[in-house]
Amino acid sequence: MKVRDLLPIELWNNFEDLNAVPRPSKKEERVIEFIKNFGLNLGLSTYVDPCGNVIIKKPASKGSENQKTVIIQSHLDMVHQKNADTEFDFLTQGIQSYIDGDWVTAKGTTLGADNGMGVATIMTLLASSTIQHPSIEALFTIDEETGMTGAFELEKGILEGEILLNLDTEDDDEFSIGCAGGIDTNTSKLYKQEKISGGIGFEIIVKGLKGGHSGMDIHLERGNANKIMNRILALALNYNLQLSQIDGGSLRNAIPRESVAKIVVDSKDFLNQLDDLAAEIKSEFFKSEPDLIIEVNNIDSITHGLSKIDSNEVVNAIYSVFNGVFKMSQSIDGLVETSSSLARVILNEGSFITQSLQRSSVESSKLDIAKTIGASFLNIGAEVEHSGSYPGWAPNTDSEILDIMVSLYKNMFGSDPKVQACHAGLECGILNERYPGLDMISFGPTIKNPHSPDEKVHIASVQKFWSLFVEVLKVIPFKN
Repeated sequence: MKVRDLLPIELWNNFEDLNAVPRPSKKEERVIEFIKNFGLNLGLSTYVDPCGNVIIKKPASKGSENQKTVIIQSHLDMVHQKNADTEFDFLTQGIQSYIDGDWVTAKGTTLGADNGMGVATIMTLLASSTIQHPSIEALFTIDEETGMTGAFELEKGILEGEILLNLDTEDDDEFSIGCAGGIDTNTSKLYKQEKISGGIGFEIIVKGLKGGHSGMDIHLERGNANKIMNRILALALNYNLQLSQIDGGSLRNAIPRESVAKIVVDSKDFLNQLDDLAAEIKSEFFKSEPDLIIEVNNIDSITHGLSKIDSNEVVNAIYSVFNGVFKMSQSIDGLVETSSSLARVILNEGSFITQSLQRSSVESSKLDIAKTIGASFLNIGAEVEHSGSYPGWAPNTDSEILDIMVSLYKNMFGSDPKVQACHAGLECGILNERYPGLDMISFGPTIKNPHSPDEKVHIASVQKFWSLFVEVLKVIPFKN
């Protein structure tokens, strides 16, 4: 069976059509054109705003004209991640999805279910002539994954809906009514390189980690390739380490899975000590990271690098950077309130750069952890920039659409849904600033390991989510 043969067939076919279009964050031109043409070909009112968001409006079905207008929103971009041994060009190739048991996944890359399932769901609704629904305003935003640019720059006054359904939650038994805000911390320092003569050159590789979403998965105690690599480099300080290159992580919003460093030390005794350290690290992560690999190769081509003093400074700066869960919520049991993920560490030709992402559902705590991370690098004279700040979404437990959907879920599935906030950045907080007073909720099918090549979406969950989605459109409240 092929993905296109799965039920609901229209949704899965739209998902596959979407996945044929390259759509990395900040390079969404092709997918914007794809969605625009989709709306125009249906004869629907279609508008691309100056930022690149696509708004498609569909009139209410006969008999639903007096229901409130509903905004249904998903983002067009996806996180592009691949395994190191996978040859794939995200700029020219479509995602190669396939069925793996009860799941749909991709061959060595991210799947794009985040947030492609939401986009495909909206496309299916727009194209349907049989689904009963009120007036629909389909909002396809851009650049959610790397700055939420589309939400921030959405024009005021173009939408009239009173209810917003965000389709970006990743467990089919959960309704999200709040989310974390976020901020980027970027640091840089330029070191003078010196010529390296003598010593022994090594390439160190940390790989095989699960990675994942740096918000939703941060509590799972998965290994951070940048922090694991730094433990190895700290050991090398005992052997007069000189750093030449580091390339760790990939995207700011993904837990780093791989890191490569090129170094020079003064003794092969380093290797014996490294074997012991590698065994200790693997033992620490035996459950959460069973496939962790620490590989060492001899290399002779290292001619330039940092001094021993500067190498020591870089390693200790990275060591001092907090990574992981910073604080748990005091108002919602089990919710991560504040966290930080050291996403990128780069050293190349003397240029030392880090990128990290801090998240929190409490604005003051978000700024506090960002300053905490920045201080580690200010202390070595690095430049520190905080950017891309976006607000969280404060929960509204008195929400009308929440009450409706909880009741509907109970009736349809015989159990209570989980109503919670999530430790991820949803666009709802920003959209509420652009359009105050929106009654908002987020839901979606079950997606595992987003932002990693292990991303997969549960087939039966898509059917469950779709049936709920269709039914909730029938019971949208009437206009006041």
